[in-house]
Amino acid sequence: MEIRRDPITQSWVVLGQPENLDEAGASCPFDGPSVDKKPAILSMPSEGAWQVRVIPHPDPLYRIEDEPSRLAEGMYDKMGALGAHEVVIETPHHDKRMSQFSDEEIERVLSAWATRIVDLKKDLRFKYVTVFKNQGAAAGDEYSHAHSQITATIFVPRRIKYELSSASEWFRERERCIFCDVVRQDEKNGKRIVDVQGDYYALCPYASRVPFEIWVLHRKHNHLFEQPRPGSNRRQLAALLGRVLRRLEKVAPAFHMVVHTAPNTRSKKGELAGYWKTLADDFHWHIEILPILEKRSKSYSIKEVYFNAMLPETAAAQLRAMDPNS
Repeated sequence: MEIRRDPITQSWVVLGQPENLDEAGASCPFDGPSVDKKPAILSMPSEGAWQVRVIPHPDPLYRIEDEPSRLAEGMYDKMGALGAHEVVIETPHHDKRMSQFSDEEIERVLSAWATRIVDLKKDLRFKYVTVFKNQGAAAGDEYSHAHSQITATIFVPRRIKYELSSASEWFRERERCIFCDVVRQDEKNGKRIVDVQGDYYALCPYASRVPFEIWVLHRKHNHLFEQPRPGSNRRQLAALLGRVLRRLEKVAPAFHMVVHTAPNTRSKKGELAGYWKTLADDFHWHIEILPILEKRSKSYSIKEVYFNAMLPETAAAQLRAMDPNS
């Protein structure tokens, strides 16, 4: 297995890793008896029966013991799959989805994500830590047991680089955070707001890539998901996220969810782009959720220019009208 870079788009692609999807009828590797035998990276609570447990991924994309082994192959670049790949088992209960969790249970998962991001960023080799959750077969869900995944890589993913560059340019021209401006304008407009809990907002982006796409943001500026602002109430974020997921499950059987936080700036090795200089001022952590409504859709097939048949204002209005607790 190796990682190759596209010299045109600057994307890194993991190659040679066979897919290992959960087989029907197979015993769940994340149920109590099975997972209790595996070494835990993190258990919450720290004493007594675990409610959230983090373990190494059974078939990782990246391995912490690997070497970067950067090599040139003519004009091309490739390297070994150095990194970390972990699974966050979100509940000991096999048939319970995150949308069915209590606010306290979701907050515990958020805390586990933050704890692992902080710890992985202590490794100066890692430039970015990604937290993501795929739910449903259409989303490529590896296991039916409620879980999310965390990867640490020695490169910054392309989409994050796009966001960082755009945020830096916006700040350079206006001395404001572009994400804060989005929240303020959408708060004032109201048409794309789906739900609000305290200072946390759920909204359908102005240029939504797929129907019912939702971003969750904190109204107050903060570039690090893993370091909440003083006075922040993560229980409010948990409550909002739970309601958002319950709404989405009424319209979509599957979704991708990704936490976008700032990259690791501890290491000064390698290429440090200009966006590093104003990172704390111009970037803003957020959670992106992309529902998957159907197997065949232009929303997913025209990747050069996204196609979305539903206006975000319409999507937000439909989601607002849904009772998340029914």
